[in-house]
Amino acid sequence: MIAAPHGGFIGPVKRSVTIAGHATSVSLEPVFWAALERAAVAHALPLSALVAHVDALRIAQDEPPNLASALRSYLADNPEHFATNMRSGRISVDSESHSQ
Repeated sequence: MIAAPHGGFIGPVKRSVTIAGHATSVSLEPVFWAALERAAVAHALPLSALVAHVDALRIAQDEPPNLASALRSYLADNPEHFATNMRSGRISVDSESHSQ
């Protein structure tokens, strides 16, 4: 059975991160922000540093995607950063917005 995500469908939230000393706005859905925060903790990095690492990998590509797409792709390739609700098997969402 297909069901709506826990917490419902929530659109992108714009947050500002600092990359190479410059503030950059990134719009991602809260589920991706939460996963990025978990990834940063797992790598013992501030969120901005993790985003900067992904950005460096992104711009090294022949045809780099936008930063939001690169971050989603990074997370899709590293699904362990999503918190799984074990009873339902669905990804849980922390709908609170944080700024970094």
